[in-house]
Amino acid sequence: MTIITTLSGNEMYCLAKKGFSAGNMVVGNSVYSLGLIRSLGAGFKAVLGGELQQVTKLIEEGREVAYKRMVQEANEQNATGITGVSSGLIFHPGNVEFLSIGSLIFTDNPNRKAQFSTSATGQELYAQLDANYRPICFAFGNVAYSIGLGRSFLGGLKTLVRGEIKEFSDIFNHTRHLALQRIIDNAKKHNSNAVLGIKTLILPFSAANEMLMMGTASHANFMSSGNEVVTSALTNIEMWNLAALGYAPMKLLLGTSVYSLGFFGSMTSFLKSFVRGEIPELTKLIYGARENALDVIKAEAKSIGADDVFGVKTYVYQLGNGLIEFLAIGTAVKKMPELKTESEQLPPQAVTIDQDNFYDFASALTSVDVNRDYKRPAGNIFGGLMLIIVVTILVFWKIFFHN
Repeated sequence: MTIITTLSGNEMYCLAKKGFSAGNMVVGNSVYSLGLIRSLGAGFKAVLGGELQQVTKLIEEGREVAYKRMVQEANEQNATGITGVSSGLIFHPGNVEFLSIGSLIFTDNPNRKAQFSTSATGQELYAQLDANYRPICFAFGNVAYSIGLGRSFLGGLKTLVRGEIKEFSDIFNHTRHLALQRIIDNAKKHNSNAVLGIKTLILPFSAANEMLMMGTASHANFMSSGNEVVTSALTNIEMWNLAALGYAPMKLLLGTSVYSLGFFGSMTSFLKSFVRGEIPELTKLIYGARENALDVIKAEAKSIGADDVFGVKTYVYQLGNGLIEFLAIGTAVKKMPELKTESEQLPPQAVTIDQDNFYDFASALTSVDVNRDYKRPAGNIFGGLMLIIVVTILVFWKIFFHN
C-alpha cells in the first residue's frame, strides 16, 4: 500500500533505528465562526484587559476537537503513534479553521506498543526515547487575552514617563505563566511527569492575542513521583546532549518586562536619530528591560534549587506608543550524574537539518511569523503626534527667531 507521510528521509532513518516504520499522514480539523469569537471578545473583559475566558475556552475547544479527530483517524488505522503533531490556525473569510496534522508510525516491538502522540519530529523522537523519556501525548496550554482599553489608557499616560510600565508587564507575565500552568495541568491528566520540547507562540487572533504553548507530555522513570511536572523549552536534541552530560531539565522559566522611553526621551531620541552615533536613551532603556527580565529568571531558578539555566533565548518587541517588551525564556536544569543515554552518540541523521524544496516569497512577505509576538505597526498615533510637535517647534523657532 502506498504511504503518504510528512516524514523526511532523515526522520524515517532515525525512527527505524528505534523499531518504527512510517504510516500515512493524518489530519483533524474544525471550523468556527469568527463572528461568534468576536462577540465573545467584546464587553467588560475586553475593556478591563487580561484573559478573555470565553474566547480561551472556544479556541481550546476548537483545537481539542481537531486533535481528537486526528487521533480517531490514527486509531482506525491501528497506529502505534503520531509524530510531528501540530495545532494550527487557518483564517478563511468570516471563519477560522483549527487544524491538527501528524504522521502515523507503527512498531512490532512489545516495549514500544503503548499508543502515543507527540509534537516531536522523527529525529527529536529518537533523541527523546534514547534519553529514556517515554512520550505519552501531545499537550498544549493556551490563553486568549487583551491589554484592555482601561489598562491601555492608564499605561498610555505612564508612557510619558521613562521606565517600566507595570500594568503591561503584569499582563504579559500573567498570560505567559497561565499558559504554562495549563500545559502542566493537561500533562497531569495523562499521568505524565514531564512536558518536553515546549514551543511558545503568540498569535494575533481576531480582536485579541492568543498565548499558546505546545509540547509532549512524557514520563521518565528516573524522576521522583511527586506532584511537580518537569517543563522544558529545550529541543529533544539539546536534552539528549545534556542527559549525556548528566543534566536533567527542571522547569521552563519566563521573564518579561515592558518599558517606556518616556515622552521627552522619545523626542530626544527622535531628534538624535538624524545624527550618526549612539542614542544613549534607547541603549539604557533596552539594557534596563533586559536586566529586569533576566533577574526574574535568576530569582526563580534560585528559588527552585536549579544548578543552571540553559538555552536562554531573548526577544525584544516594539509594542508601539514608545513601548518595548523584553522577553527571556530558558530551562532550569539539575545535575544528575546517574543519567545515561542508550546510545553513546546520536546518528548524523538525527542532527541533519531537513531542507525545504518549495519557497513562496510572496507569502513570506505578508505572512505572520508565529514564533514572534504580534508587532503593532510602527507608524502609531503617538509617533505621529510627536512628529507634529517637533515640526511645529521648528516652524515657530524659524518664524520668531530667524525673521
